[in-house]
Amino acid sequence: MDRLCIRSSLRTISVLVVHLLIHFCGGQSRLVSSPQPVVAKVGDDVILPCHLEPAVDVATKTLEWTRPDLDPRYVYVQRSSQDYEDWKNPSYKGRTSLFTDELKRGNISLKLSNVKLADEGKYRCYIPDRNEESFIDLVVASGAFSSPGISLTGLDECISGVLLQCESEGWYPDPEVLWLDGEGNVLSAGPTETVRGPDDFYTVSSRVTVDKRHGKRFTCRVQQNKINQTRETHIHVPDDFFKVQSRCSATTVGLAVSLAVSIMLSLLLLLLLCKKNMSKRNQMDEVESEDQKETKQTGRIRGAASRCCCSLLPFVSKRRFRKEKLSRVEAQSQVRSLKEDLEATKQELEGNQTTTNELQEEQKKRQEELTTLKNQLIKSEENLKQKNKQLQEEKQERGKTVGEVERLKKQVKELDQLWDEKTKLERKEKDLEKKK
Repeated sequence: MDRLCIRSSLRTISVLVVHLLIHFCGGQSRLVSSPQPVVAKVGDDVILPCHLEPAVDVATKTLEWTRPDLDPRYVYVQRSSQDYEDWKNPSYKGRTSLFTDELKRGNISLKLSNVKLADEGKYRCYIPDRNEESFIDLVVASGAFSSPGISLTGLDECISGVLLQCESEGWYPDPEVLWLDGEGNVLSAGPTETVRGPDDFYTVSSRVTVDKRHGKRFTCRVQQNKINQTRETHIHVPDDFFKVQSRCSATTVGLAVSLAVSIMLSLLLLLLLCKKNMSKRNQMDEVESEDQKETKQTGRIRGAASRCCCSLLPFVSKRRFRKEKLSRVEAQSQVRSLKEDLEATKQELEGNQTTTNELQEEQKKRQEELTTLKNQLIKSEENLKQKNKQLQEEKQERGKTVGEVERLKKQVKELDQLWDEKTKLERKEKDLEKKK
């Protein structure tokens, strides 16, 4: 009979061990929350889902909701079925609660009332007694963003185009702005201007230049993919706005013609001065030859007796020659000054053209540098997001690993106790056999 009792007790212990192993290794509940971010609008109430699967009663357990980026980090704390309001971060006091009727079914979802922009972030659902945790992201969006308004701000006479501007306000997070033609094709527009107001909401504006080849109907679309919100407005531009004659080409042609005319006038003036100078030289040569002839004739006729009279004639001719020479020098100086002015004007025009080309090249380089920097920033942000995601996943895996280690430690302790009990029972069985 004693042997039968001992065997039955051993069987009972083995069954208990098997049940314990099944409970700890295969039937452990895990904490589950939403894998996708929860989106809420400012002023609304939102529920952050979190529950045990399979369901386990946690009504008397310690339950915590926290935000790791806050100090204090507690959003909601419950111990022994009591809400510890004093432990909460001041911004969450009076705005967080649990569904007490659902705690028996393992539902510890958090209700957050009167959502604010500052509530956006990552939340942690945690059960310290079970070392179970789960994370969920809350995205807060503005519920008062306006439909975009389109206005005609000017005309581009160079291409017979129209300049349109689109503006929308009250957005959070900041959206992107797209311009579409009548067929739904995206138009190339300038950079979107984003301004954050004192209420933390964003106002965005964008400009685009369109011409007749783009059609008559245009759409400004403001969208925020993160919260799946889109607003758009359409505008119809009449043909009359595209009939403005291009004046830029006419102005350019006028400048070119005026420059050509001024150069031709300068050349004509130069030719006239040269002809005048040549005629003066010819006149001087004729005067000199006539003076020489008169001098020879006077010398032959009057002879030595009229030397005094003859000496006056060279004096007069020399005086005339000097006057002609002075006038020729003045004409040459005028020609030189005109040439210098033409050269200076030409150099100035070339310098202006060179400066314009340099400015255009420098602008292109700066635009390329800005584009490169923007791409680098986008890549850096993506890398940071990926690293942050990896860190969060590693943190969750570490938490799960720590929980598994703790459970295994408990199982080892229990198995040791069972082994000790089994050893004691075997000793008692041996003692009983010896006594028999």
